[in-house]
Amino acid sequence: MRALQLVADRDLRSVEVDAPGAPGPGEVTVRIQVVALNHIDVWGWRGMAFAKRKLPLTIGAEASGIVETLGAGTSGLVPGQLVSIYGARTCGLCHACREGRDNLCEHVGGVHGFHLDGFAQERINLPARLLVPAPPGCDAVGAALAPVTFGTVEHMLFDNARLQPGETVLVHAGGSGIGTAAIQLAKRHGATVITTVGSDEKIEPAKALGADHVINYRADRFEGVVRKLTRKKGVDVVFEHVGADTFAGSMLCLKRGGRLVTCGSTSGVSTEVNLMMLFQQQLKLLGSFGCRMENMADAMQKMARGWVRPVIDTEVGFDEIDVALKRMEGRQVFGKIVLRVDRDLAA
Repeated sequence: MRALQLVADRDLRSVEVDAPGAPGPGEVTVRIQVVALNHIDVWGWRGMAFAKRKLPLTIGAEASGIVETLGAGTSGLVPGQLVSIYGARTCGLCHACREGRDNLCEHVGGVHGFHLDGFAQERINLPARLLVPAPPGCDAVGAALAPVTFGTVEHMLFDNARLQPGETVLVHAGGSGIGTAAIQLAKRHGATVITTVGSDEKIEPAKALGADHVINYRADRFEGVVRKLTRKKGVDVVFEHVGADTFAGSMLCLKRGGRLVTCGSTSGVSTEVNLMMLFQQQLKLLGSFGCRMENMADAMQKMARGWVRPVIDTEVGFDEIDVALKRMEGRQVFGKIVLRVDRDLAA
């Protein structure tokens, strides 16, 4: 079968690999449908692994697929069912896993596509417990975007930042995959949404998703515009995932007692924090990584009901992946780039 493998830094190839054998007890063979690309794929492409890994490595951390074969002792799934795939290899046994706090697993074995072989392959055997059934009305693209694009945002805004209806939220990089999801989810929740984008061309698309105010951060200092929009009060929540370039300004945008939640550091992993501002203004800085499987299910229900929708910039096949990653690296996208594995299977 075909797979996309990173054989060296910035050297990604479509290769032939052995198809998986029969699924073991508690496992399922999944025929991959769609892989959604993320910055974690760009990091891996650049060689920015945070743990030892062995090359070649199959990429892809976020995907959907069709259940093909059930291993012994598997229940709750049926062949032909569309599923969303949780991207971390959790243990399923520790206290956090048993409580449904999957992203706090005490014995996580790594992230697929980064430390472990990922989902950019035609078939894969996976533990059944890592598969979340897609509801009627949610297609393969929506299911593929549930684990990271929408699940991450659900966890950030609602589990961690506790965003409330009527509050104001600043969403950074509103044209990114999680930015487009955050705009929609926050607006649907009843929040006022301010977002930043990197070009004038992205302003109207961001407004079409529900953003009340859109700031081109290359033309204006976003913190100054936010203070003006909020009459110097500041926002209740900042949705931060850019990192060092925006972190100080994000803190300046917060009202007294406001919450900053962050899941990313694409512009740098280290920054300085104004401690006096932190304690005098009683701010809350919250780290957020990944999501719970319940967040995935919630996100797919919202997509099935038409409350939110995947925003797709480009669909590619196996032979176009290198161009897609370079496009992501250059921040030229609005929404998501998705890899249609089923398109290549049909070909």
